[in-house]
Amino acid sequence: MSMDRIKARRILAAATLPSADLAVPVARALCEGGLDVMEVVFRSRGAAASIERIRAHVPDMQVGAGTLLTCAQIEEALAAGAQFGVSPGFNPTVVKAAQNLGLVFIPGVATPGEMERALELGCETVKFFPAEAAGGVKFLRAVAGPYAHTALRVIPFGGIGPHNLTDYLANPLVAAVGGSWIVHREKVLAGDWKGITELAQGAVSLAASVGRDLASQSHVSEQMKNANCEGHP
Repeated sequence: MSMDRIKARRILAAATLPSADLAVPVARALCEGGLDVMEVVFRSRGAAASIERIRAHVPDMQVGAGTLLTCAQIEEALAAGAQFGVSPGFNPTVVKAAQNLGLVFIPGVATPGEMERALELGCETVKFFPAEAAGGVKFLRAVAGPYAHTALRVIPFGGIGPHNLTDYLANPLVAAVGGSWIVHREKVLAGDWKGITELAQGAVSLAASVGRDLASQSHVSEQMKNANCEGHP
């Protein structure tokens, strides 16, 4: 598994599922909304079973395990069929355990120092957490200068939703944004699968609009550059 699908969708839905019985309908609702990549958070007992069920019954979904804090959880997630792993912080021991077992891993970072340590260990995609509390778009704008030319790309989590996700996605360091607002807890408990589908559709649409805007800006910039060159022989 590579990061290609996450980078293509530019949205990573994080799901905290109180029961494995809810895993398949949630995954199907996301897929119907055009979002076929998700993270099942390891904060509930049914996380591993949820991943197993999604892999078995929703083959179109690429599913990872989130909030992995220990080497034991890495092993549990991999045994359940997780296709990638995510952690909220940067623990070199956990990172190396994932790498040794062949699990694509996205460690959490909150400082330039952690970003460099992640790169040193070969982690080119990292989770920026807690994004809003750690400086948000302003922080990423500041660090884009020294790191945009590297392979490092970030997935901000924490305080992100429809109100600000486009601001994050416009930054050259940002590969995708993540959060739990799509798999809304109340909608999950109420079995409102249509509502989750609509939230997924909205997120995917917003992410796509940023791509179109950036492409348009690039086209205009190129036209201006060409015009300037023609005007100055």
